[in-house]
Amino acid sequence: MDESTLNDTTNNTTNNPQSETSSESADTAPAVRKRRLVAPSSGDKPDAPEPEAAAPAPPEPASGPQTRRRRATPAPDKPKAKAEPKAKAEPKAKAEPKAKAELKAKAEPKADAVSKEAESELAKPAPPGVPPPARKPQIGDTRPSPQAGESEGTTGRRRRRRGGRGRGGRGRSNQAGTPTTDNRNGSHAPVEAILADQSPVELDDEQLSERRGQYRNGKPLGRYRMCVHVAEGATHISVLEGRSLIEYYVSRPSDDISEIYGNLYQGRVRRVLPGMEAAFVDIGTPKQAVLYRGDLTVAYDDSDEDASPERKRTGGRRGRTVDGPAISELIRNGQTIMCQVIKNPIGHKGARLTTEVSLPGRFVVLIPGSSVTGISRRLPTRERRRLRGLLAKEIPEGFGVILRTAAENVTPAEIRRDIERLTRQWTQISELAERSEAPALLFREPELAVRIIREQFTADFREVVIDDPVLFEQVKGYMEAVAAPLMDRIRYYDPVAERLPLFERVHVAEQVRKATDRKVWLPSGGSLIIEHTEALTVIDVNTGRNVGRSSLNETLFRNNLEAATEIAKQLRLRDIGGIIIVDFVDMDDKRQREQLMSTLNEALARDKTRTATEPISDMGIVQMTRMRTGEGLLESMSDPCDVCEGRGIQLRESLFS
Repeated sequence: MDESTLNDTTNNTTNNPQSETSSESADTAPAVRKRRLVAPSSGDKPDAPEPEAAAPAPPEPASGPQTRRRRATPAPDKPKAKAEPKAKAEPKAKAEPKAKAELKAKAEPKADAVSKEAESELAKPAPPGVPPPARKPQIGDTRPSPQAGESEGTTGRRRRRRGGRGRGGRGRSNQAGTPTTDNRNGSHAPVEAILADQSPVELDDEQLSERRGQYRNGKPLGRYRMCVHVAEGATHISVLEGRSLIEYYVSRPSDDISEIYGNLYQGRVRRVLPGMEAAFVDIGTPKQAVLYRGDLTVAYDDSDEDASPERKRTGGRRGRTVDGPAISELIRNGQTIMCQVIKNPIGHKGARLTTEVSLPGRFVVLIPGSSVTGISRRLPTRERRRLRGLLAKEIPEGFGVILRTAAENVTPAEIRRDIERLTRQWTQISELAERSEAPALLFREPELAVRIIREQFTADFREVVIDDPVLFEQVKGYMEAVAAPLMDRIRYYDPVAERLPLFERVHVAEQVRKATDRKVWLPSGGSLIIEHTEALTVIDVNTGRNVGRSSLNETLFRNNLEAATEIAKQLRLRDIGGIIIVDFVDMDDKRQREQLMSTLNEALARDKTRTATEPISDMGIVQMTRMRTGEGLLESMSDPCDVCEGRGIQLRESLFS
């Protein structure tokens, strides 16, 4: 039997269910197998008119198969003479709907049985000598992107891609969307900050009373209050002095791309720029980080530095140095270095790095490979003298130690345990660095709320209120191990029981909204206008509605004093960093200008972030710089306009035509 005869037999079997049922065991299987071997082509389409050739076949009785043939194949045009019997037969068909339904029900199970039999034949594997035809890939076909870990095949060999320079498709690290590696090279998880791993130190009654702070009628007293609100996608931390908001932070879930301040990395030097005294380092983030020449060496020249990680460095704002070898003599392209982030990436700028690693704890800051010792200048002179004698006995070999403000009235055992905890943490980081391939994340700081409580929470705080039960338990467990006397100042706020959100209860929401305004009003009627640029902030002082009482000089002087206090508060609240220019109202009296600068410096001293000011000029201009570690409040609470891209204006395109 040739191929055309077989195709005709197959078509007749499909169109005639009766014959298909009678010869099911003999004809169905060979026909289906032949259909798998012969792929359909355009040449099979002309066989469509075959029903006309089969028309002269002897008529079959009026039954179910005939009805199915009439439905499957459209009837050809017939003369009108033959159409009259058909019209007479229609009433009979309408009169017997049940008979037709029964015949149709009997015919459908047979067809279902044949289709199931055909599917079972198709499901059978092909003979070993004839493999099924494989579909060739066509233009326009897509494939899903591989998930993490799928780039390696079953044999464990990585797939190479273009642009990876033979490194198994790793590619460049400055491409958008490149994830930072919890561990890109292998699979070592980064070291997490050890918050609490020991039981609290036992204190006697005298030490306990000193550490607990002041109480009145059984309630703790303090100048400050901290409120932590955990929302979906962000954590909000507010610090209030009385009822006035003085600090506000927004922390989003750590994504190892933008919130990386304090993290330690095993980086690889990509490009050294001798003309800029800097180098670009790949740490696994989309934008390569910057390492300046001044951040390669220890920059301490004073034994009494603040405990804050934002420490002073020699050579000015960019960390430049005048003496010593050039940066090209210290590092080279492709070199692996351990570095720490001291400034988060902002805008199109990458993170800023330093090779002087520091590990902050509750009471001390540990500096590996250094001999620096220091005590916070915020402590009283008598307490500094006591801690200096205690520190000389507790410094481990090969480490530098700085005592923080929270170390006031602490015992030698607590300082010793804090140093041991940080030393053990550094050992884990060093071991991970030896078996990790750059770029890799070695150490991750805890979330922002825990860091702020660790560094700022003292007996000066009346309470810390947290509205999230998970974060509350975490902070409570940490403070129980390191500062047990302050445990009763940590409180959980249940928004369901209180029937009011935390920030509405303490009147923070409206103060945050005012902190994002361009104009700030002063108590006497004057105002401040705050304008931002990429690296510069300008503050203009106006008298506004302040008309004074006695004389013009006195009015201007009082207005400037109010402005100086409010400027220090706004810098701290809005977290404004970089270069800051303040334009005070002109004053002719030199003594008044000196008193104005004294008031400004005194107000800035309350801020823990380091600020440097220059003397006021004859025109009333004050230049200052404030340490910048991340985006400010305005940037974290807003998005640039899509129309004007943040410029605040829209050009008239009709005038340019």
